[in-house]
Amino acid sequence: MCGAELKTLPDGMQRVARVLQDKGHPHAPVMLSDAARTAQQAAGALGVGLGQIAKSIIFKRKPDAAAVLVITSGDRRVDEKKVAALVCAAGQKLGRADADFVKASTGFSIGGVSPVGHATTPVTLIDRDLLRFDEIWAAAGHPHGVFKLHPNDLARLTGAPVVDVAAQEGL
Repeated sequence: MCGAELKTLPDGMQRVARVLQDKGHPHAPVMLSDAARTAQQAAGALGVGLGQIAKSIIFKRKPDAAAVLVITSGDRRVDEKKVAALVCAAGQKLGRADADFVKASTGFSIGGVSPVGHATTPVTLIDRDLLRFDEIWAAAGHPHGVFKLHPNDLARLTGAPVVDVAAQEGL
């Protein structure tokens, strides 16, 4: 993707495209005709399985108000207690982030939070369940923007560890 192509994308997608380009990622962001604010919408628009959508969930670590990004498979729920055990010191709590916090800390609106290109680098975790797939898709900084990658690319692009943070099925 050249500089002129980048300028035609929305601001958030431009940031994501620059990071992907700078890190030598082979797939540029694409703009979908329909919104992909949820994993279900993205999977339907792309014609892939729900699990192949790398959804970005933002939590707020208290009391330091740090953003915690958990990247998990679209067909999984995040176990907040597992996340807290990995990113919180004794006595610290983890809470849900509201739309204002997500926008201020990441620079993206809910429904378009990318794994890369954040306004402020979050504490990031990648759920190991994403490794089930050869190809996944992640948000690219806009509710209509996505990019293709291999699950192992997430660790390379974000520097984040791959851990178990998915909720157990049926519990």
